[in-house]
Amino acid sequence: MVSVLAAAVLALAPWLAAAQTFTETTEVVVVEVPVQVIKDGEPVRGLTANDFELFEGRRKVPITGFEVLDLEMTGSGQEAMAAVPVSARRHFLMLFDLSNSEPKAIVKARGAATGVLSSLHPTDLVAVATYSALQGPNLVIGFTPDRSQIKTAIDTLGLPQLVDRSADPLKLILAATEREIATRPPSTTQVQGRGEAARADAEAGKDEALVDTLESFSVHSERADRAAQQNHLRNMTKSLTDLARLMAEVEGRKYVVFLSEGFDATLVSGKGTANPGEGQDLLGGVDEATGNDRVLASTGGTGSDEQFGDTRSQNAVEKMLDEFRRADCQIQAVDIGGLRAAGDQGAVPRKNGREALFNMAKSTGGELYENANNMNALMGQMLRRTGVTYVLSYQPDKLKNDGTFHKLRVEVKGGNARGTRVVHRPGFYAPRPYNQQPAMQRILETGNEMMGEEGGSIPTAVLATPLAGTGGKAQVPVLVEVDGPSLLAGKQGPQMPVEIYIYAINAAGAVQDFITQTVGLDLTKVEPVLRQTGIKFFGHLNLPPGDYSLRTLIRNAVSGNSSLEVSQLKVPAFTPGQPVLLPPVFQDPSPPTSWVVLIQQPRPPFLFMLKEQPYIPTTRAGQNARLVLQGYNLGEGDWKAEAKVFSADGKEVPGAALQVVDREAAAGANPTRMLAAFQPPSLPPGEYELRVTLTDGAGKSETTTSRFSVGGAAGTRGGR
Repeated sequence: MVSVLAAAVLALAPWLAAAQTFTETTEVVVVEVPVQVIKDGEPVRGLTANDFELFEGRRKVPITGFEVLDLEMTGSGQEAMAAVPVSARRHFLMLFDLSNSEPKAIVKARGAATGVLSSLHPTDLVAVATYSALQGPNLVIGFTPDRSQIKTAIDTLGLPQLVDRSADPLKLILAATEREIATRPPSTTQVQGRGEAARADAEAGKDEALVDTLESFSVHSERADRAAQQNHLRNMTKSLTDLARLMAEVEGRKYVVFLSEGFDATLVSGKGTANPGEGQDLLGGVDEATGNDRVLASTGGTGSDEQFGDTRSQNAVEKMLDEFRRADCQIQAVDIGGLRAAGDQGAVPRKNGREALFNMAKSTGGELYENANNMNALMGQMLRRTGVTYVLSYQPDKLKNDGTFHKLRVEVKGGNARGTRVVHRPGFYAPRPYNQQPAMQRILETGNEMMGEEGGSIPTAVLATPLAGTGGKAQVPVLVEVDGPSLLAGKQGPQMPVEIYIYAINAAGAVQDFITQTVGLDLTKVEPVLRQTGIKFFGHLNLPPGDYSLRTLIRNAVSGNSSLEVSQLKVPAFTPGQPVLLPPVFQDPSPPTSWVVLIQQPRPPFLFMLKEQPYIPTTRAGQNARLVLQGYNLGEGDWKAEAKVFSADGKEVPGAALQVVDREAAAGANPTRMLAAFQPPSLPPGEYELRVTLTDGAGKSETTTSRFSVGGAAGTRGGR
């Protein structure tokens, strides 16, 4: 929950819940179609937009955008992430089937799944989920590049007794951050703070604890009568059909790595002609394995169901597979039956499970992997084949937000088509209103957007400045400015819930800390302020030294309108005796009541201070601006300040002037702070970079940079 500042910075009003209705609208939507062209098992390179034709239904549509992603030409780290659009990234969902697999096979399958991670490209996103008859599909962790979190998700399968679950609502983080643990009740912190010996003991018993827990999920369907097996199968296909619909909302190429022993394929296809006397035994009597009366399902006592399969089950399986095809989602099935320990082979075997897994894979364009111990090498060909993606874009006409399916077809023209296989999404679902989407769909969509490309319909600007902290981590106060009029677009009632997500991702793709808040704004009180300015949100991160991509997502939770702002943050090591000049921070000359001010809860320390007094920062600069310079180990001499302003294209705009007018000496862990008067050159509205150089009397200098905007709304990016 978040508190709203209405009268002064520290005067907090209660959070207000909001429930809204949505009216049908039409909007301009850009549909991106990832395409892979394969010949002789290898990707075809060198194609251009002119080599493709795109059809919606039977109508040829113009290709308005074209991108090429070749993973062999893409590096790693944040630059690679930024260079690869989400629509071209590969998404792998590791789905563990807890009900159709023996627990010990599941435990060993974790190693096979973890091994695949080393073969994936750094830009690939991975999620982990489980399926059980008791809970249906359960998302353990959403699509993320953070391999350490993925490994934790695979290792624990999200079971609460095995992992200290993070409070992250987007499920991009599984294991709790140190800061979260520190704010929890002592019992949780004590468990996390145990010594190495205790940790080793806990690790040694983890597999045994996992097996015991998985026993409650295992259906042991082979021991059940045929009617119970068919009922379980139909429930499973319904759950996976819903999962496929959710996957349809995820941009990019999608693969479900389904780790299972499979279900009895004869439930769908039947056994054919039964051996003499075989079917008669199933007409009555007692099943020795279960002690239950045997009952035939939908056969009228004729045995036809067992011989030829159950029509309802056949339809349910085909509907499930059709939804995966529509979602452009291949099932890569992994038969984990061979992973049982030798002593477990006497346990109830899974009849005809291989045939079921083979059908699921082949029907969606995937493969069946029978040697799970060598899964890493077996998937190599598939990974290589999908290494080149062409992304075609077009704008559908008059697309309604009604969730209907629109068929697509892609063809390669001319001689390039000879001997090739074209793999592409078979269509797309029109978007549905955000507040009418299922909760899991909103989580996947928001997480996908968080990892996506910068832009949106709500201009947003972000300021983050690192300060020395304790325990090897910096304190990073964060300011987010949100344009109020854009946030109000499509207003439909007196309350408006606003979602705020801030994630700090390091160069390896790992989430180091995050902020998530939802606030309900009472528009009868704050709408006039929003229409004049907007929101200032203050949050706090704890980050170790390094370079970060700070990803900030703002969403109107009624209309679904959103924006993603991506800013770069460098956290220094704050080495003792080493001079550090931090990025300058502009002071906001307007009173706090001219903004709707939101403060993270639980409320962090307010670190925008000068001479023990708080000030309100801003990302905008006007004439006669004031800014705060701060740093560590800067010395006691007189410092002279010089400022240069650069436009978005990197060209210097001459005429900037900067003068230090006041100074606060360092005290304790606090930095040296200086107040400076900044006179920018005449600048048109837009975004700029300010480069500040401080030079002492001995000629020693330190330089830092900061971004700021002039005129217009907070931030200048838009377009999604």
